[in-house]
Amino acid sequence: MKDKFRKLIRSKVLLFAGAVSIIFLFQFQQQFELVQSEPITAWSVSSQGDCAVVLTGGAGRVREGFDLLSQRTIKKLIVSGVKPSSSLTEIFPLCVFYPELREEEIFLERRSETTFGNAQQSLPLVEALNCREVLLITSHLHMYRAYKTFRSIFPPHIELIKVGLPTAHRYSLGFWETANEGLKSLFYSYWAYGP
Repeated sequence: MKDKFRKLIRSKVLLFAGAVSIIFLFQFQQQFELVQSEPITAWSVSSQGDCAVVLTGGAGRVREGFDLLSQRTIKKLIVSGVKPSSSLTEIFPLCVFYPELREEEIFLERRSETTFGNAQQSLPLVEALNCREVLLITSHLHMYRAYKTFRSIFPPHIELIKVGLPTAHRYSLGFWETANEGLKSLFYSYWAYGP
């Protein structure tokens, strides 16, 4: 009798685990496709706004923010996710080649360590600077999750404009890079911004 009961329990557990795995794989596939479909917009769309929020962690992001500020397409630049001990010249050594920029136009957000934290910690700065049109600068691979997270935290009256850059100076993405971002996006869809 105990063996029959154990076999029944084992088969139900396996059936449940199989169903959960199928649902997970289906949802992962959806997130994978959404991540892959984000276009590179930095060089093809002319973006203007009151402010820009740059999410650190990828090549070219900070420079794109400095370029937009020096071109006066934005008035203020928020660099989010800066290490607490870093100075402006440490995060962007090329700033000496931008003599037209003033330090009072650049704000270093030093508290966040995640995309969710970037959104939470950038919002008070955006509101204090009275920004209504905000350029969100990150890689096109990270853009889907970043935009959805920021949109869930920022109020609707603040417009978010995507500025997606190539990932590590490449137009084609590797499977593992995209799969990793797809998993993060799947997690965030439950935890941060909803499906």
